[in-house]
Amino acid sequence: MERVAIIGASMTKFGSREAWISELLVEAGRAGLDDAGVEPSRVDHLYVSNMASGELEGQTGVSNALAHDLGVVPAYTERVDQTSASGGAGIYAAWRSIASGASECTLLVGGEKMTHRSTAEATDVIASLTHPVEYKHGVTLPSFAGLVARHYLDRYDVPRESLAKVAAKNHRNGVDNPNAQFRTEVDVETILDSPIVADPLRLYDFCPITDGSAALVFCPESVATEIADEYVVVAGVDGATDTHVVHERDDPTHMAAVAASGDGAFEMSGYGPEDVDVAELHDMFTILELLQLEALGFAERGTAWELIEDGELDRDTGSIPVNPSGGLKSKGHPLGASGVAQAVEIYEQILGDAGPRQVEADVGLCCNVGGFGNCVTTTILEGA
Repeated sequence: MERVAIIGASMTKFGSREAWISELLVEAGRAGLDDAGVEPSRVDHLYVSNMASGELEGQTGVSNALAHDLGVVPAYTERVDQTSASGGAGIYAAWRSIASGASECTLLVGGEKMTHRSTAEATDVIASLTHPVEYKHGVTLPSFAGLVARHYLDRYDVPRESLAKVAAKNHRNGVDNPNAQFRTEVDVETILDSPIVADPLRLYDFCPITDGSAALVFCPESVATEIADEYVVVAGVDGATDTHVVHERDDPTHMAAVAASGDGAFEMSGYGPEDVDVAELHDMFTILELLQLEALGFAERGTAWELIEDGELDRDTGSIPVNPSGGLKSKGHPLGASGVAQAVEIYEQILGDAGPRQVEADVGLCCNVGGFGNCVTTTILEGA
């Protein structure tokens, strides 16, 4: 099986956009092809990571429409929906299309249009991914986050300030990302004084509702060496699923699907947590960043908060910089685009194209989570 390369990447501005989903997808798709120096006619497969264009915008068939708009017809097209992990699942699908030999050039575009709906409406659409019994009783992902955060803080005697420091770090990183939704620093005191959403979590512990899109161009490494001046390689990728009903899990503070997908990606790549130079994690809620660090093996259970306290996750001085892009917390979370945008950041970090966000990186990891760890894809990228 030939190694799979990424030869182009792009990300639109995240935030409140006038453009609708079809326009956002075209914007990122064209920019990704331009970055790769690939003509649309060369694309064999087109995957579109998108969770809820039908529910949020009333538009279906987005992959077929995008193929037409980008001029990649007659390429095979497919929409990838794995809730808020759709972007990571799209990476896995694009990787398989190249690794299997079915395609010599695959374009992945992830995107979502959300800000035209109210917070309550968007939250309700996202909450529909929970188990029907949970949904019937009004359970939302923020409520799960609050319950698990309280359990984690009490069980491991964790200072509440540690979660606030996760948010403050990611907002600080987002200042240097020109495409981030929020480019303003927020201090720990402001975070701790913000309104309660799901005790003990407050407003700044949650990511925003966002519009945006991102794209990646994949090909066999043998092709990349001929047509690309620089590229990165997908060293490992794997996905996993956890118990749908969250309260039936043995330990709600352990993200079993993150651990399983991480183990698979590490095994494929030959790397371990100690080899990772930079990571993009799915901080939809601040507690998720800590839980992913533990499930992926960067910290023992109940100790990831010590990494944020010791500055080990800081972009400029930490041993394992996490979310130099600003993460979902600052960069924004347009559901289907988020996992793709994580890989765009790692791609730019490895190639040295991250500007003021740049860290020393030869190997990077991104972890894209659906629901409250219900489905996960972990991807490890390395320099060529």
